[in-house]
Amino acid sequence: MKIINPANHEIISEVKEDTLESVKKKYEILQTGQKAWANHPIGARLEIIKRFSKLLDEHADELAEELCREVGKPINEARGEINGAIVKIEFFLNESAEILKPSIVHKASNTQEVIDYSPLGTIANISAWNYPYLVGINIFIPALICGNAVLYKPSEFSTLVGQSIERLLHRAGVPKNVFLAVYGDGKVGRMLCDLPLDGYFFTGSYETGKKIAETVAHKLVPVGLELGGKDPLYVTDQLSDIKQTAESVVEGAFYNNGQSCCSVERVYVHEKIYDEFVDYFVEVVKKLKVGNPLDSTTQMGAITRASHLDFLDQLIKDAVSKGAKIVAGGNRIDSEGNYYEPTVLLDVNHKMDVMIKETFGPIIGIQKVKDDEEAIRLMNDSEYGLTSSVYTSNNERGNKILSQINSGTGYLNCCDRVSGYLPWSGRGHSGLGSTLSKHGVYAFCHPKAYHLR
Repeated sequence: MKIINPANHEIISEVKEDTLESVKKKYEILQTGQKAWANHPIGARLEIIKRFSKLLDEHADELAEELCREVGKPINEARGEINGAIVKIEFFLNESAEILKPSIVHKASNTQEVIDYSPLGTIANISAWNYPYLVGINIFIPALICGNAVLYKPSEFSTLVGQSIERLLHRAGVPKNVFLAVYGDGKVGRMLCDLPLDGYFFTGSYETGKKIAETVAHKLVPVGLELGGKDPLYVTDQLSDIKQTAESVVEGAFYNNGQSCCSVERVYVHEKIYDEFVDYFVEVVKKLKVGNPLDSTTQMGAITRASHLDFLDQLIKDAVSKGAKIVAGGNRIDSEGNYYEPTVLLDVNHKMDVMIKETFGPIIGIQKVKDDEEAIRLMNDSEYGLTSSVYTSNNERGNKILSQINSGTGYLNCCDRVSGYLPWSGRGHSGLGSTLSKHGVYAFCHPKAYHLR
């Protein structure tokens, strides 16, 4: 399997893909180690994860450069991802022991009623390429803390990052019969679905997540799906600073080239401030620097998958044919890598694919609305339900709007952020189950009820 740099199409490395035989062998190895790992005191498991976090910090520069070369994101964003991973791990280190502690929930005469937690067993973590550290840590860190063994498959577009994660976990002290990675494309992922694993946790597209859920449904084991989004953002007519709001929305839409499940994918602006907001927004977008991801001044790097450029072209062609107007970008950048201009479309509507399908790229449509009621209707007009955002200087108004949006996360005067303390969950085509928070720890456990008389 050739590992290709999306910024220049150079071959970085070649990695041997796993076979059905090697995948089965790794599963069998994990089966030998899981119970002993689960019998480790939780404090000992936490100390090992703490060492892993320290190794991420010590090697942050080289890991960020590797991430930058393989995925194409700007070096500053790559460093930000490593730092963000360390912060997320800190949440699990600080909170997991208390979350997993057996608790007496009721006393009835001479009987105590207690909830305790046991690991699922050996689980699969089929991960994504856009934030390989962050989305991986959502799964394998709490899974390991809870006492599970993990068969980890990084995306074929972040294979080298996956190798680094595996290597550093082993260096930190996670036994080699507790965490192992398998490498390859979707064929290897399908092999995992055929194994008798005790849980499946996937991050990626709705289409693939749906196939995984259907394939393993008969096993009746836990399935967690962290899928995509068509995340809406509404700018009301009550704003203290329209320019600052426009700058914030640009970052939410174009960070990581828009290759985020929670990036802003469609914007609705109240008609009273529409023209002024659009002017500021387009001005900021046109100043974004696209270029070599290793250059510290670059704001937007390369599109990770070359095949996705065709999809972006199709979205723009469809929108323009139905009346949309391009006011920034709209084209591939003529270069040796996978570069696309940051693109803004006006006069858009929900008959256009760009406002319905997940873009996962540097294209944003901005639609004018007459009032909150119209904005709410359009924001809810989606099969996805991951995040939603409202910008307003009237917090009461903003909270009222967010309460009516069908999404797992609501943002008021911010967007595109994740906290370890809050559950990360999607509705509809955006997923199944939760990661992060106490809910994202319990996801890797079986609760057990005790009636103690």
